[in-house]
Amino acid sequence: MFEKYSMIVIYFGILILLGYLASRRIRSMNDFVIGGKSLSFWVAAFSAQATGESAWLLLGLTGMGAMVGFSAYWVVVGELLGVAGCWFLMAKRFKRLTDKYDSMTVIDYMVSRFQSKTNFLRVISAFALSVFVLIYISAQIDATGSAFETFLEWEYLTGAIVGFVIVAIYCVAGGFLAAAWTDMFQGAVMLICLMLLPAVAYLTISNSGSIYEGLVAIDPGLVSMWGSGGFNLMNLSVVIGMALIGLGFLGSPQVFARLIAIRSESQIDRGKWVAVIFTILVDFSAVSIGVLGRYVFTTQGVEPDTVLGNGAQNVLSELVEYTFPPWIVGLYVAAVLSAIMSTVSSLLVMSAGAITHDIYEKIYNPILSDSDAARMCRHITIVLAIIALGVAILVSVLSPSRTIFWFVIFGWAGIAATFCPMIILSLFWSKFTERAAIASMATGFFMTIISKFVLQEMDSIGEYFTALETMPPSFLSALLVGYVVTIMWPDEVLESAYLEDLASIDIETDNAEITGQVVDT
Repeated sequence: MFEKYSMIVIYFGILILLGYLASRRIRSMNDFVIGGKSLSFWVAAFSAQATGESAWLLLGLTGMGAMVGFSAYWVVVGELLGVAGCWFLMAKRFKRLTDKYDSMTVIDYMVSRFQSKTNFLRVISAFALSVFVLIYISAQIDATGSAFETFLEWEYLTGAIVGFVIVAIYCVAGGFLAAAWTDMFQGAVMLICLMLLPAVAYLTISNSGSIYEGLVAIDPGLVSMWGSGGFNLMNLSVVIGMALIGLGFLGSPQVFARLIAIRSESQIDRGKWVAVIFTILVDFSAVSIGVLGRYVFTTQGVEPDTVLGNGAQNVLSELVEYTFPPWIVGLYVAAVLSAIMSTVSSLLVMSAGAITHDIYEKIYNPILSDSDAARMCRHITIVLAIIALGVAILVSVLSPSRTIFWFVIFGWAGIAATFCPMIILSLFWSKFTERAAIASMATGFFMTIISKFVLQEMDSIGEYFTALETMPPSFLSALLVGYVVTIMWPDEVLESAYLEDLASIDIETDNAEITGQVVDT
């Protein structure tokens, strides 16, 4: 046990140190919310991916691999497509526009893009973001308590509070820069640990050559890409649900905040490859951990839940204990906490920035000084963290049978369905209007709730919506409503203004590239 605690103390010490170093560079609200737009491609890419993955990756996805086997690899495909779409198709245009508009947040970008005459867009955006961010953060705090309970045999509540306190300290101290720097470190820890475990576990298994046959003996469905029963409507729904999880990378504010903060477009060209490779490696490794754990710890007729916990979310800890000595186990506790805390820190800073900058400063106090704004943002960060902790504890009491997978996915889907369709349409469709953006966001917000608590409970069709999860129906509904409202109530003046913006950023970019080439020559 001493070895485990030693590794965790070192890990927490590094986080606090990075938070302290970042705090020395915080001189304004811009520094606190987007790090002064100073991120390198390494930091931006690792931070974006670490933020997007969360506890869902190390506990939820590994558990999914143990539960369903090879069909969980569809998640890898979906995540890869989502990340590639974000970095290869959307990142540069979004970066150019946010630089032109001098946007500090995603909500800033939206207001400038639609030339809003009122504060309605700001208010509903900040409200929707805060609701699902609190749910998402609560899911991460819940996972923190579960991680300490599983690895160190702590009380759930004690573990949740300890994780909450550590992340709150370095967020309040260093803001966005602390979140980004710690994300870089934590992403590296996640990457190393996830790649190392399945490789070493495979070599440790004495009859590793018969893993495929062993899985077939346990359940033939484990080696089918369509799951047990082969191709049918239910399994197709499950596959679609898993393959579309990556949609959340196509505009979620916590991911796109990194694109605002990245130093330049040239950094995006480098960062996109880092992001894609990181995603492939960690997601593939996570599913493989679950599959190997199912082979090692279960036999035919034994349900994985009975051996590996609810949703098989203890498979990572069990395989680590099976494979490594105690001091290495401590490193994996740090890896799980890395996945959790990287997401919590990013979401806290982002939501606190939205409330401070997009609501209070822009609407109620436009002459707020930078120092006062940064101080207020720190206070709001603490308040949001406390509320999220309370929600996590409440959910743990009301829903003891919950899985980390669905708790996290619900928050992730809510943010994605509310913002991603709107961001996609705003970037690539010049006709898209503010009215349509508001309608799209409202649809995504409410459809996430309806899909989870109404559609999934309906007779005959509810099981299919449960298999799909909340992302596909909510995302599609928001996209369709945004399209229909734009067609029904067009705004030609706004369309012309946006086309002018696009033309100007293309010209400015071309001039910058020519200037750069001359300087290089």
